[in-house]
Amino acid sequence: MNDARTIDNHTAQLTPRAATPEALVEIEKRVLWLSTSMIHHANRVRPNPTGLKVGGHQASCASMVSIMTSLWFEQLRPGDRVSVKPHASPVLHGINYLLGELDEKYLTTLREFGGLQSYPSRLKDPDPVDYSTGSVGIGATAPIWGAIARRYVNTQIGSAGTGRQYSLVGDAELDEGAVWEAILDTSVAELGEIVWIVDLNRQSLDRVVPNIAAGRLEAMLAAAGWQVITVKFGTLLESLFTRTGGPALRTRILDMPNPEYQRLLRCSAEQVRVRLPGDGPDAAAIASLIADLDDDTLLRAIRNLGGHDLDALRAAYAQIDDTRPTVIIAYTIKGRGLPTQGHPQNHSSLLTVEQYEQLAAELGMDPAHPWARFEPGSAAGRVCAATADRLRREKVEFGTPPAVPADIGRTPSGTSTTQAALGRALLDLSRESPDAAKRVVTVSPDVSSTTNLAGWLNKVGVWSPHERRNWFDDDAETIMHWREKPTGQHMELGIAETNLVGLMGELGATWSRWGQPLFPIGVMYDPFVERALEPWSYGIYAGGQSILVGTPSGVTLAAEGGAHQSIKTPSIGLEQPGCVSYEPAFAIDVEWTLLDSISRLGRPDGTSSYLRLSTRPVDQTLAAVPSDPAARERRRRQVVAGAYTLRHSDHPAVTLVGMGAMITETLTAADRLAEQGIAADVVCVTSPGLLFEAVQARRGLADGPSWILDQVFPADRAAPMVTVLDGHPHTLAYLTGINHVPCAALGVSKFGQVGSLDDVYRYHGIDTDSIVRAALDLS
Repeated sequence: MNDARTIDNHTAQLTPRAATPEALVEIEKRVLWLSTSMIHHANRVRPNPTGLKVGGHQASCASMVSIMTSLWFEQLRPGDRVSVKPHASPVLHGINYLLGELDEKYLTTLREFGGLQSYPSRLKDPDPVDYSTGSVGIGATAPIWGAIARRYVNTQIGSAGTGRQYSLVGDAELDEGAVWEAILDTSVAELGEIVWIVDLNRQSLDRVVPNIAAGRLEAMLAAAGWQVITVKFGTLLESLFTRTGGPALRTRILDMPNPEYQRLLRCSAEQVRVRLPGDGPDAAAIASLIADLDDDTLLRAIRNLGGHDLDALRAAYAQIDDTRPTVIIAYTIKGRGLPTQGHPQNHSSLLTVEQYEQLAAELGMDPAHPWARFEPGSAAGRVCAATADRLRREKVEFGTPPAVPADIGRTPSGTSTTQAALGRALLDLSRESPDAAKRVVTVSPDVSSTTNLAGWLNKVGVWSPHERRNWFDDDAETIMHWREKPTGQHMELGIAETNLVGLMGELGATWSRWGQPLFPIGVMYDPFVERALEPWSYGIYAGGQSILVGTPSGVTLAAEGGAHQSIKTPSIGLEQPGCVSYEPAFAIDVEWTLLDSISRLGRPDGTSSYLRLSTRPVDQTLAAVPSDPAARERRRRQVVAGAYTLRHSDHPAVTLVGMGAMITETLTAADRLAEQGIAADVVCVTSPGLLFEAVQARRGLADGPSWILDQVFPADRAAPMVTVLDGHPHTLAYLTGINHVPCAALGVSKFGQVGSLDDVYRYHGIDTDSIVRAALDLS
């Protein structure tokens, strides 16, 4: 130990001695002031010509101030990452401002276009943000998947470092089922770097929660293998509990209903003296104890919960066991330190100008000049400077992803499915380009075998931080070999799709976090894409680039019944920002679109992709892949651009447009029309989204190429159009506007039925007969 610093044996960080209790309290007050002022300025000072609500959450910020002050200025290391609860974003910005990571000009831009975001955003905020949060529950679990992603990079590639992954969680977020899906996943119990801090203020948006049942939360988390540390009371209250009548006071507070306790926070000292003792047998002892306290001490005591006591928080951090995940349940007061503290409807309430000036007087601040930093020579200023130096991170240099081949060169033959083509394409990639394949990591929610990943899994193994014995390695009848090792490239979680896409998002963000790009490919049954959509979309928003494969899909899952027949997913792919969607018809289309999708990952201008695959066997010769190299490359470019002409007539009377599993019916319908003397062009659409972008670009409404429209839908071959897909018909209906031709849009717009493929296709009007009838009506 040297003179300038002491070593914390838990975090192995160097803590400046300048961090005196008095300095930390000053910082705590300043963080409260800055967070409150940002919201106040956005709503009360900044001009608002429209009069629309700007909003902000001063009370939710206030409940987190002590926790975040203690965490940043005493505990964090450069390798640590923190997910901040959405409504506390101004607290994060206030801390970053004091650390010199945010320019003063941004403090007046909260919720302004181009300014500080409503909730923390990795990509849109100008200051350091580790995790984008905002959708309740998603930010809470993100550090779990971030921890796994970092471990994966370290075991596979190296150089991702170490550090804790903190989640600052509002207690209401624990109502989200996705939170518990993550907590209960068996892989999480091994993640000792995970630390959650629950802001237990016992209030939701509308009210004081009457039965928040903290004890039940503790038991559930402990049962999942988590270390549970509860910080209920601060040092002042704890000292009172040691006095005569103290145990009775403790019992009274613990047994008190949440609303009754919250009401005490709104009381004067005189009212507290009347209400606090209650009417139980120990009322006299409690009254005697508090009678000796002056009014100020009594009011401070009733507000002295552990989540606002820096000493209590410090003691909690010191207890963290880094061999398993930890949750610190910190009792707090919503709005603590504000005139609105404890009010049951303070969630979105804003201080009035008078209340804001009152707060300024209490904190010694100037409301006319609210953005003052500490003087550099002051104790608090020295702590801020030392903390900024301690937490400074090296700039991430983005690594260049390895080149991905555009075409393996193989032409599939026989009968196959697009789902089976996925596994074969990955195996081909591992042989053709091992450097690119090394960056591929597949993820599945217990459906690896039924989504045709068994061959890939057997080749690359299952990822695990530690090698585990495969007890079936000598069983000749075991086809899929579950070899768990640190060099494995497949991960399997439980049946929880939100966990899967959460992990995909973090695996897809390693290029920006540690400069190590990965190619994450997640596979799930297509009907469950909708269940996983929000967290996957949020992962894309936060910079996570991945490939989501939905398979099998559509009413082609006839035998599985209506509940397992996805209808809306084609339009989801069409509409999802930051994502290119594909629905290949043939195995070669899968290879080309998959390789192109992989090539888009792990780079600043990268995008995610969604592939919708099928288990329907299709004759691969129908793809008519050109044998000439130049013609083959032309076909490949068209496939990845969104469509290609599969059958060309001299003078088409109708254009049949099919997608995915419906291409067989489309081609058969063209044959039957030809027998009746009606010539038909057949177009195979692989990406409705890319075609729509091309249409928008042609009309000057978007940037991008539109050449695919000239090649596949040339104006001189315009003809009435029939579109057909195993999904909602509106997905392709817009194609009629390219050349302004009549159109019949066939697809699925009602819940599915169980049955044979012919029966189900006929029921939805997407069978060959329906295509022929629609073409005859138009031609």
